Amino acid sequence: MAPTPAVAQAACAGCGTDYEPGDLFCARCGNRVGSRVSVEGTIEPTGTLLFTARGVSMGPKLALLDDQGEIATVFTLERGEAVIGRGDADIRFGDDSFMSPLHARVEMREGTLWLRDLGSRNLSWVFIDEPTRLADGDMMLIGSQVLRFRRLGFPGPYSSDADATRRMGSLTPSADVAVLEQLRPDGSVRDMLHLSPGRSIVAGRESGDWLFSYDQTMSGRHAEVRSEDSEFFVHDVGSRNGVAVAVRGEKTLKAGQRVLLGDQILRVESM
Repeated sequence: MAPTPAVAQAACAGCGTDYEPGDLFCARCGNRVGSRVSVEGTIEPTGTLLFTARGVSMGPKLALLDDQGEIATVFTLERGEAVIGRGDADIRFGDDSFMSPLHARVEMREGTLWLRDLGSRNLSWVFIDEPTRLADGDMMLIGSQVLRFRRLGFPGPYSSDADATRRMGSLTPSADVAVLEQLRPDGSVRDMLHLSPGRSIVAGRESGDWLFSYDQTMSGRHAEVRSEDSEFFVHDVGSRNGVAVAVRGEKTLKAGQRVLLGDQILRVESM
């Protein structure tokens, strides 16, 4: 009878303990020894995308996009999940100072790919591909501007003074029920724009209701926040760089959808 082939083993670089293929961490010291992700392809100088023999894997695939929006690298989630970050992560971007050590997690569950932010400093962003309803506290990335949507509620009636004298004030179209806040890097508010029922606003570099002429990453007309009944929706009005909304809790992803983690744009290639 032929002998049973031996299982290939390797030694942990941290403590020298043997581990078996498929192990992610050393059983003795906890050092990472394996990966849940395979790198399937990289861009050659000729511009050709090369795939390895592991390209037949059926796991979800994420493509890293370069500055021109072309695929630079393709990652396959061999086990249907991965942590992305600057530190000890499955998909690691060690030189990205905008990315937290453990930034976000992607996981396939029951045929759906989920993205969860892991408490990162700069949040995890999903680019919208359809009008998206805004909830109180939602953060938007429009060009290089971080805008926060806040609900104000409907104001109550003004109280009259003792002598019944009416107060002067600016003429406004109707009650302000929400506000868009432009945030500085430290989270403080630099500027704001009030929203009222029936009022829609356009943000852009050259034309619209809220102009950011100094932001070269913003299109001339970039995004619209549109009032629909008692709700507000953000629309991408054909911008070059897209409109992204920060993930709160978990967010489902679709094939073709782009996410921004740190300074990296990843696209879901397959599920």
